[in-house]
Amino acid sequence: MDGVHDLGGMDGFGPVEVEANEPTFHHAWERTVFALAAAISVQRLGNTDVFRHAIERMDPAHYLSSPYYEHWLTGMATSMIERGLFDRATLEAKAGGAFPLSRPVRGECPAASPSGPTPRFAVGDAVRVRNLHPPGHTRCPGYVRGQRGVVTRVDGRFHLPDVSAHGGQRCEQFSYNVRFATRDLWGNSSGGPQAVHVDLWESYLDEP
Repeated sequence: MDGVHDLGGMDGFGPVEVEANEPTFHHAWERTVFALAAAISVQRLGNTDVFRHAIERMDPAHYLSSPYYEHWLTGMATSMIERGLFDRATLEAKAGGAFPLSRPVRGECPAASPSGPTPRFAVGDAVRVRNLHPPGHTRCPGYVRGQRGVVTRVDGRFHLPDVSAHGGQRCEQFSYNVRFATRDLWGNSSGGPQAVHVDLWESYLDEP
């Protein structure tokens, strides 16, 4: 889905701040959130795509003003409530007050077809990314939509996140690594002949 979480190609957020000797966790509660995420994964209480989509649905002001592990905590709490494992009243009673959750899901599970037995594209093929703006989850970054690139690798068949994030049945498609010239994405200000490589599923791509 389109939103403030897709920061890879957005302008206006200032330089990336690099913290010298940055610790893995800045606060003890972040370590707890990481452990909780691991426990949820081991117990198979959700999948990565559902989790990511819950984070994407955070209120933009909350997303931009909160640290990384608060995104995780919000996404996990939202997913668990949506699955009916506990309710908001129970959560807020344990938290000792209001607990911000992500916004409701928009749209339904998209219709998608699995790839055929052989890849549609081969290494060296020119492709264009489809300029789609789904209301639900997608792993296609906004900054490559509508852009032309070249396939550098065919990685095999993997489940399509757009479907699995919405509880649909597994839909496997070929995934490709596609090379894009930075000048095509961001113009000559990108600093010379550089490239960006993005992993993209087959339904994201078309012939140029």
